[in-house]
Amino acid sequence: MTPEFIAQRKEDLLKKKVALEEELKTFADKKEGDNWQTQYPKMNESEEDRVDEVEEYVNLLPIERSMEENLKNVNLALEKIEKGAYGKCENCGCECNIPEERLIAIPEAQICNNCGECHCEDCKKEGE
Repeated sequence: MTPEFIAQRKEDLLKKKVALEEELKTFADKKEGDNWQTQYPKMNESEEDRVDEVEEYVNLLPIERSMEENLKNVNLALEKIEKGAYGKCENCGCECNIPEERLIAIPEAQICNNCGECHCEDCKKEGE
């Protein structure tokens, strides 16, 4: 990977980080590190409003969790860039690079295409 390629992925990751944090700020409060907490409803006067607020809160919890996980992966990729380890597959080790096409599509990718594929018996049978 060229320094220019890595610089472009870093720029992509920084943009993604800002976008994730901005979206999280709309319904959650930042805690330590990459941890966020969905804001609990204020509980308005009417029972119907309270039910709606709690329902919205419950619906936001998995969204927060998913976005937190994405943010952690983005930050991990940025750390790898700083350490000079960006683009190495976490399953295969230092010998396997994640293909550039995959990093363009998913700059925070942690595993190569081969590790990303399922190798279970059912999947092998389907491919026959």
